[in-house]
Amino acid sequence: MIKSSTVKDKIKDELVKANTIINPEVLEFLKDYSGPFSEILKDNVACAGESGLPLCQDTGMVEFFVFQGNEICFDKPLDFILNSAVEEVYSQNPYRYSVLEDPIFKRKNTGNNLPSVVHVIPTKDKVFEVKFLIKGGGSENLTFFTPLEPGTEKDEIVELIVGIIKENGARGCPPLNVGIGIGGSSELTMLNAKLALFEGFYKRNPYPEYKKMEEEIILKSNELKIGFQALGTGPTVYTVHIRQFATHIATLPLSVAFDCYLARKGEVRFDF
Repeated sequence: MIKSSTVKDKIKDELVKANTIINPEVLEFLKDYSGPFSEILKDNVACAGESGLPLCQDTGMVEFFVFQGNEICFDKPLDFILNSAVEEVYSQNPYRYSVLEDPIFKRKNTGNNLPSVVHVIPTKDKVFEVKFLIKGGGSENLTFFTPLEPGTEKDEIVELIVGIIKENGARGCPPLNVGIGIGGSSELTMLNAKLALFEGFYKRNPYPEYKKMEEEIILKSNELKIGFQALGTGPTVYTVHIRQFATHIATLPLSVAFDCYLARKGEVRFDF
């Protein structure tokens, strides 16, 4: 039996870090950026790191992806542990509450940034790993799903994704981190698209065809010249990652997920 406090404390530390300390891969791009408002962006990063203020006023909705082995058990329910971590971090720091209790009718703020979104992915043995995204509204609103016609050509898929970025990318606070899920079922493509956002910026798909496809989308997206904060200078996307899965002979589901310029995310692995 694992104490909930052991997990909660580590998650809290990572949530604060993701909200206040710039993603190291993003920082490398920012260092090279000298376009409009570059000094303001760099000053904002320095200020957040020194003061503990959030990097962005939209401190997002937290989405967890939990890989839990069948031998792992806790003294309290898992969703209670994760939501407790979020509530404590958002109430003890100057972070905006962004979650509404009802999506259509009441739209009343819950006042604690809860609930978070929790996906539990079963795995084997004593593995317990928690990944999370801090999803702002701008990038989340770009999320896209479509059931493509079976046999849709690779070039058509590339043009579709680049077209989405061309039409809507400026609203997502670029440069964008792009995750793509292909195959499986409708819900699995979206899960894979979001899991793809955790890959390192320079990591490529191990299959040559998909690797080439990722590189082509990166190249064509950056040729759009949307740039940092949609001001026309610098990259439009940082990177693109594809996660593919087997699918039914009569289907070809596609999902695309986006993360904003800050790419706020975290991972905690527990060894028991």
